[in-house]
Amino acid sequence: MTGWAKTTKGIADIVAGERERWLLWAPVAFGAGVGLYFGLPWEPPGLAGTFILVLASLVAWRLRTNLIVALIFLGVAFGAGGFAAAQLRTHLVAAPVLVKPYGPAGVTGRVVRVEMRPGGPRVTLENVSLNRMDPAATPALVRIKLRRGDIVDIGDRIDVFAKLMPPSAPSAPGAYDFQRRSWFQGLGAVGFAMGSARPADRGGQAAEWSPALFMAALRLHMTGRIRATLPGESGAVAAALMTGDRSAISQESLDFMRDSGLAHLLAISGLHLGLVAATLFFGLRALLALSERLTLRYPIKKWSAGVAIAGGFAYLLLAGATVPTQRAFAMTGLVLLAVLLDRQAISMRLVAWAAIIILAIAPESILGASFQMSFAAVVALIAFYEASRDRFREVRTAVGHGVAARVTLYAGGVAATTIIASFATGLIALHHFGRIAVYGLPANMLAVPLTALWIMPWAVIAAVLMPLGLDGVPLTLMGWGIDGLLWIAGGISAWPGAVRPVAALPVGGLILVALGGLWLCLWRRRWRYAGLLGLLAGLASLGLQQGPDILVSDNGGLMAVRMADGRLSVSQRRRDSRIADDWLEQEGQGESLYWPEGQASMDGRLRCDGLGCIYKAGGRAVALLRDGLAHDEDCRIADILISARPVRGNCSAPLLVIDRFDLWRHGATAIWLDGDDIRVRTVADYQGARPWSSRRNRGK
Repeated sequence: MTGWAKTTKGIADIVAGERERWLLWAPVAFGAGVGLYFGLPWEPPGLAGTFILVLASLVAWRLRTNLIVALIFLGVAFGAGGFAAAQLRTHLVAAPVLVKPYGPAGVTGRVVRVEMRPGGPRVTLENVSLNRMDPAATPALVRIKLRRGDIVDIGDRIDVFAKLMPPSAPSAPGAYDFQRRSWFQGLGAVGFAMGSARPADRGGQAAEWSPALFMAALRLHMTGRIRATLPGESGAVAAALMTGDRSAISQESLDFMRDSGLAHLLAISGLHLGLVAATLFFGLRALLALSERLTLRYPIKKWSAGVAIAGGFAYLLLAGATVPTQRAFAMTGLVLLAVLLDRQAISMRLVAWAAIIILAIAPESILGASFQMSFAAVVALIAFYEASRDRFREVRTAVGHGVAARVTLYAGGVAATTIIASFATGLIALHHFGRIAVYGLPANMLAVPLTALWIMPWAVIAAVLMPLGLDGVPLTLMGWGIDGLLWIAGGISAWPGAVRPVAALPVGGLILVALGGLWLCLWRRRWRYAGLLGLLAGLASLGLQQGPDILVSDNGGLMAVRMADGRLSVSQRRRDSRIADDWLEQEGQGESLYWPEGQASMDGRLRCDGLGCIYKAGGRAVALLRDGLAHDEDCRIADILISARPVRGNCSAPLLVIDRFDLWRHGATAIWLDGDDIRVRTVADYQGARPWSSRRNRGK
């Protein structure tokens, strides 16, 4: 037998020995196909995924006697299934999107969502009518921020004088893509009111109600009742935990929760839905166990599991059935279903099935931090406890069953869970948020037990008693717990160095981290430790990433340049502060630097006057112009000319000219000055010609 044959046989033996873990890689392959679809710069042929799925399945069946080859083609088939699912979903949700600003003009529509924000309500409208716009081109859903004092309700049909814009493109190549998210939400325009909202003439037609509208109205009513009982921040957080409406939480509280590593407690996820189900399951089971007859003669455990599933489903609907809550219900529901079927309640296989279900329903969720972080945490925790199960039994036996022992075991379990989950999600958070909550462990050690043992049980009791008007006491008790939660968040976020900004992990690094972590967690044998190489390679990509030397927003109103110390300096345009914050977050830069006014920067790279600035780096002179009066002069002396105004006439001397029209066509632009090489990447390059990209028809 040759060396290659021995190696192949050895690999086949190892893979065969992991037979019970093969299924766990099905959602990984499915998700890889979804990711490949979204990563393409162009829209593939309609049946490409389906064709590859059928072909790979046939090849896998034909070569089933060759284990390795058959598994490879089976993985390709699952990947093609994910690719086809993502493509189908993209075209099923297709709806008109505003292609240019509209108004100020009249907007008429029916209210399907209300968010009660401090500055005024924000509403989502359906059945929209826009003046002088073809109904076929009118967005299906429009989101408008109303004026303070406007009062609207779910189902109202309103008229409002408003300014609408298309969903905004990414602030830089590689930044968060709101256009893509809006596409899958069916949201075709966003804007703000320039007058008060008023009831629209229904033309004699009665309002049409649906289950979705009923749940939205119930959610709004419950949110208002919660905030009336618990005014201030306690009520805002209670509403976020019970109905998913975070709109009234102040920015200060959000910052406290984020900087302390507790922001995950504000988003309804597997933790919250699991706590609701657990409260119903154990509460009802304990209540039924008071009857000896019921306990001995009937399956009260299964009854409790059934009620917990129903309660979890109600919570799903109440929270708006968003993708994160769908994912949480799928996982929690499968756990409770296992109880009904007398199977192991929590296992890696259940997680795999939950992942496949969610990806089949909403393939786009794989791109979001919520999906990635929640599944990373669950997979890491199950893998850890699978490997440590025997050791934990020994520890439990050694410490005994006293109160002190139980408290110690619980504290140790919370600590271990927090450490494992924080490590698993922290690497993903580097990609999405560009910051590390340094004291997340002590914060979660205090906040998670408070949430699990006090806040959420009272939330469940309040929801059950609310139809009877008896929710006042449980909401008040819940509010005490929320006050403690905010106190913990505020105190820990104020500790020195509580937040450490870091550069965003590149997409390639995120993929390496994900594959390395999955290899480490999904296999059982010693070859699993090869996954550590993927984790290390992903982290190493942070050091290989080089940020752009120049950034320009899509309208030229904001620019940034890299100074000699490696930090970005931003032109002072306060109205574009959100874009500047996005840029600095991607860089992991905690503080803002601004261009000097009428003078040179300390390092001599940047010199500004009233018309613009000259930036010198990499042996290049770059003219950054705010006013068209400087075009003629800078066209003669600059290597690169970037202008927020159109550049007219002859300007052939610079190697690169980017003006207002270029920015309109291609979006925000990043430029790297690598010696003789000048690299340019635009948002249009990043998005590609995809259905959700507003620039797909603007040309290059």
